[in-house]
Amino acid sequence: MSHNKAIVFAYHTVGVKCLTALLDGGFEVPLVVTHEDHPEEVIWFESVSKLCQVRHIPYITPTDLNTPELVQQIQNIAPDYLFSFYYRFMIPDQILSLAKIAALNMHGSLLPKYRGRVPVNWAVLHGEIKTGATLHVMETKPDAGDIVSQKQVPIGPDDTAFMVFNQVAQAAVVVLNEVLPELRNGNFSRRPNRLQEGSYFGARKPEDGRIDWQQPAAQVYNLYRAVAPPYPGAFTQIGQRRLVIAKAQLASLPNTQTKLVSGLQIINQRIYGVCGDGRCLLVTSLQLAGQEIRAKDLKILLSQT
Repeated sequence: MSHNKAIVFAYHTVGVKCLTALLDGGFEVPLVVTHEDHPEEVIWFESVSKLCQVRHIPYITPTDLNTPELVQQIQNIAPDYLFSFYYRFMIPDQILSLAKIAALNMHGSLLPKYRGRVPVNWAVLHGEIKTGATLHVMETKPDAGDIVSQKQVPIGPDDTAFMVFNQVAQAAVVVLNEVLPELRNGNFSRRPNRLQEGSYFGARKPEDGRIDWQQPAAQVYNLYRAVAPPYPGAFTQIGQRRLVIAKAQLASLPNTQTKLVSGLQIINQRIYGVCGDGRCLLVTSLQLAGQEIRAKDLKILLSQT
């Protein structure tokens, strides 16, 4: 007997890729639960609702998962599995318990490290050299259930979180495809998720991208990489103007007779971010309100402060 009926909670690119893998892997998906796109959010990722339209899958976008109507709808379907693929709400226990075999979540880290929100961004911010994708059993506590499978992804020294995220999305598909045969048989291996060996992090806000130029250059560079566009970006202020570093690289300060203070400086007609340890970032793309700022423009802004 095949156990291949699943309800999928999904959003974002990982949601699209993993839902596609389930469908192509022979799973029946009578219902998808997703989100409406937020009007103030920059939507740079793939759309689960559009995939559902193309594949003719019923989908809903509830703002509250605790309604009796939704619980009854899922109960009537009687799914073998519930899957969560980058769905943004915590799924309540009364819904998790409706999966006849298991409720499984795809998380963008090598659990138990980086439990919680935006794990790829946190990993890059902390200068990690690897992360990954982990399929695990869902419990009340976030990202705490047994690990079913995971795949490692390297993080290069100059990789941005966006670059790493795309690799993690591909790894998530590999992880899922590897375990689909076991899931269809209704019996899959699992191992403990040793939380005491890991870490938990909360959500990040755009304001968390503010640069402290007194920090070492490596730390500032990791912040740049962690929130580089299409994320909100690492930023600094000149007066009331917020300047976002869209592209940068670690560099050594060029020889100059001018005494340099920390922050944005123009040296030899190029823009540098001088850091607290005497090293710097060479800024190759600086933006103000989405528009490119050149060295001559920055010179004018600096002269006004």
